[in-house]
Amino acid sequence: MKAIILSAGQGSRLGHLTDDRPKCLIDFSGRTLLDRQLDTLEANGVREAVVVTGFRDDQVEAALARRSGGPRVRTIYNPFYKVADNLGSLFIARAELRGDCLVWNGDTLVSERLMARVVANRQDGICVTMDRKDSYDADDMKVVVDGEGRLRAIGKRLPMDEVNAESIGLLAFRRGGAELFAEWIERCMRTAEGTTIWYLRVIHQIAQEHAVWTLDINGEEWGEVDFPEDLEGARELAARWDSHRKAAAA
Repeated sequence: MKAIILSAGQGSRLGHLTDDRPKCLIDFSGRTLLDRQLDTLEANGVREAVVVTGFRDDQVEAALARRSGGPRVRTIYNPFYKVADNLGSLFIARAELRGDCLVWNGDTLVSERLMARVVANRQDGICVTMDRKDSYDADDMKVVVDGEGRLRAIGKRLPMDEVNAESIGLLAFRRGGAELFAEWIERCMRTAEGTTIWYLRVIHQIAQEHAVWTLDINGEEWGEVDFPEDLEGARELAARWDSHRKAAAA
């Protein structure tokens, strides 16, 4: 399995923290967000990663050059990161959407145990990793899923009385799912609004015509880093995971 990590954006909602460095290089208990993502992949047997870069790609390249071990990493530069949403990054990397692969937002931390569940899941096609909670806010990528685990809708503006989950920004593709996604990315990027939409909007459109499945990881630990107030919680998660890992190795 290969992972495609979307790390082209600046992360401007984090304020001065990302004035001169991309979000993926923020430190979380001694390791950058990107390092933690790559280490989580390595711990779960994912040996190849493609990182889509954009803002300060020179810093990302230098950080990757300093790594030793872990997955084999290649980068793809998205020159349109300032003017296109994350669908643009996947359009640039669409040739990588082949066979079994993951698409992972570059601002999301997940535990090794959570990733193990994603990698072990053998669902054919497209599978959206989702979580559940008591209520959802305006910035959540909300999901409507039926009783069989099939995704019916995904987006930030869904009717709240229908929402029953949220996407965590980690998708898995198997047995034709990646190729179907790449086909729809091409189709959507050729529309007038192509550069302005999120890639999960494409997943929503696919779900209206094809089966798109979900993996419920309720109870597992993960964190998204969008705003300054997200940093403390994400760093606490990272520190706890490190502590557990050290205890297990002792």
